[in-house]
Amino acid sequence: MAWRVAWVALCAALWAGLLITGCGGRPPADEKPRIALIMKSLANEFFLTMEQGARQHQAEHADRYALIAEGIKDELDVNRQVQLVEQMIARKVDAIVIAPADSKALAPVCGRAIAAGVIVVNIDNKFDDAVLADRGLRIPFVGPDNRKGARMVGEYLAKHLQPGDAVAIVEGVPGAFNAIQRRLGFEDAMKAAGMNIVAAQSGDWEMAKANRVVSAMITERPDLKAILCANDSMALGAVAALRAAGKLGEIKVVGFDNISAIQELLKKGEVLATADQHADRLAVFGIEYALQMLERRTDPEDRETPVDLITAEQAG
Repeated sequence: MAWRVAWVALCAALWAGLLITGCGGRPPADEKPRIALIMKSLANEFFLTMEQGARQHQAEHADRYALIAEGIKDELDVNRQVQLVEQMIARKVDAIVIAPADSKALAPVCGRAIAAGVIVVNIDNKFDDAVLADRGLRIPFVGPDNRKGARMVGEYLAKHLQPGDAVAIVEGVPGAFNAIQRRLGFEDAMKAAGMNIVAAQSGDWEMAKANRVVSAMITERPDLKAILCANDSMALGAVAALRAAGKLGEIKVVGFDNISAIQELLKKGEVLATADQHADRLAVFGIEYALQMLERRTDPEDRETPVDLITAEQAG
């Protein structure tokens, strides 16, 4: 009979647990919400800075929310990001703040998160509007105007060139919204200033890939006067390629992100300019908006965040 008493007690305890947490397994209403931050490659200093900023914010607001921060190993590991979102759905987090590796491929799983009652906020790389519309999804984008930021960098570069000069663009991952917008911003500035865009190729956001791309570009186009890189990791790769070819100083380089590794190169004149979208605050902007949606149940809407031109003067 003892085992029957134990069994009844166990069942009662489990039932009580369900009553406390709810059948969906979410924490009680008086517990702080859990927010998952899902980033792109943590091999990129930009996302490490993003994570550090988010963790500092949570430490300063520990009474408001709990943070789960995850990232992928490289910029192209879309499947791993999908798995991370699925894990957060299974863990029944209250909100997901995501910098998607792909503007289209992550939309379906984020739609499943929303269907499961999870609030989703998009940062860094905007979801494709057409894909969202096709799926009937409203996911707010909290982030900078990448085209505007890239145009500012390009306009500053143009002041150091002559009309008709040959320039090349090293793009981010093909199909990523922010990669497309930065390329368009560079093109806007170069065309307005009368420059000749003679080459454009993807560096997949990665330093090593950009190094190979730029090495080939400067061999094929010895008349190049400038290289516009869609992020600073690729700008680092471009500078290394120019140094190896003995062309450092002959061809100007610009980037985007203002990671700490680029600041010394700005001071030395090896990189002319970059754009700062405030990596340490970018996830925080998304987290704050997710908290607002949780607390007030407001309708999702896009929020533009700052992006600033950074030159040697600002880096100093």
